[in-house]
Amino acid sequence: MPSDGRPVAAGNGRFLAVSILIVIALTAVIETGMGRSPLGPDGRFAWWDGDIWGSGNSQRVADAYSFSHIAHGIIFYGLLFLAARRMPVRYRFVAALLLEAGWEILENSPIIIDRYREATIALGYAGDSVLNSCCDILMMALGFLFARRVSVRASVTAVVAMEVFCLLWVRDNLTLNVVMLIHPIEAIKAWQSAGQPLP
Repeated sequence: MPSDGRPVAAGNGRFLAVSILIVIALTAVIETGMGRSPLGPDGRFAWWDGDIWGSGNSQRVADAYSFSHIAHGIIFYGLLFLAARRMPVRYRFVAALLLEAGWEILENSPIIIDRYREATIALGYAGDSVLNSCCDILMMALGFLFARRVSVRASVTAVVAMEVFCLLWVRDNLTLNVVMLIHPIEAIKAWQSAGQPLP
């Protein structure tokens, strides 16, 4: 799976930027219609919140789970290369944007919010703010464009490094998130919960 690591032409750059803006705008409209809060329950804008146990998690521009969304982009790039390598990369990019936007909308539906609360360490999870969802799409786009420019080895190394870093930092990552959503394991949940700060 070689990368498409060519410089982005001006026309393609505009296409990518417009695609991002359109998908983010549609996601924001849909999530607002679903009753999602633009900035989260406290109505406060912030660039970063690194406390996965705090009320600001999944409400800001970036948080610990932003690394998972960068990994989404790298993984989507690889899967779409394998499934549709003859499709121009800009259309694969749009497909990745739509996949990520679809997940963000689903993730903020009552069924997935309830599943997070029931099966994972996110006991008080109330869903993402619209700001955070839209920025998660941007993170995915960064991951996709990164994978387009680098070797397969560099892409795999980046995903593994982010997964290990988040595992050591917050006891959670993309892999555990998927496992716990699909087939919760109590031993994993107990280990993750042991990292929760004392009240």
